[in-house]
Amino acid sequence: MSEIVIDKVSKIFGEGSAKPFVAIEGVELRVADREFISVVGPSGCGKTTLMRMVAGLESVSRGEIRVAGKPVTGPGPDRAVVFQQFALFPWKTVRENIVFGMRSRGATKHERDEAVAYYLHLMKMEGTADKYPHQLSGGMQQRVAIARSYATDPGVLLMDEPFGALDAQTRTIMQEELVRVSKGNPRTVMFITHSVEEAVYLADRVVVMGRNPGHIREVIDVASTRQAERWSEEPIDDVMEKPSFTHLRGQVWRLLREQMGADV
Repeated sequence: MSEIVIDKVSKIFGEGSAKPFVAIEGVELRVADREFISVVGPSGCGKTTLMRMVAGLESVSRGEIRVAGKPVTGPGPDRAVVFQQFALFPWKTVRENIVFGMRSRGATKHERDEAVAYYLHLMKMEGTADKYPHQLSGGMQQRVAIARSYATDPGVLLMDEPFGALDAQTRTIMQEELVRVSKGNPRTVMFITHSVEEAVYLADRVVVMGRNPGHIREVIDVASTRQAERWSEEPIDDVMEKPSFTHLRGQVWRLLREQMGADV
């Protein structure tokens, strides 16, 4: 089980200094095992900071974060992070990039070879194992980064605007691919994005944050609508034309606009 529990968490930068900055205050959230949540909010609301605390890359000032019942005290193999920049090793092949984390865990060559074959098939990248990152498009490089994260077999996948550096067409394709991969190989996912459409299309629930300091304004259920209407079986363009999608997108956007208006 890979449930995430964020229990009354606050993050204060410069604590103890003359001018401490409260980035996040009193955030409470429970993400169920194998649930996909997206987090949206205005710039400066602490979306990435919250994710980094779940990853163990930032310390918690108040409260506690638990993954699978264990307090997060630092990075761990139970959590994998995919960043906006592809962060691949340019001197390593696709194969070597995918198995990098597996090597540190002591995986055998047979296990590594099986993982490469499985994840290249899952990502629709057969035939690229011996290519280098510079020989791949941006979208393909991000597929490798996602495959590398899955290959370490984490319970939790943390994604910080992973499609933000891609062009619009590639981004749309990657959104559809992530839905397909998540359905076939589910993990507990926390996905940070600035795109309301992306948040609604991908997630079981959309977490809307506000700022000054960062907090959760509302959590909006999407899963019940997605399952009832079978969004995953249709192209993304068709899904986004549905009245239900338009309603959910408008609901999220109104919350964001209210926050932006409050900051003026």
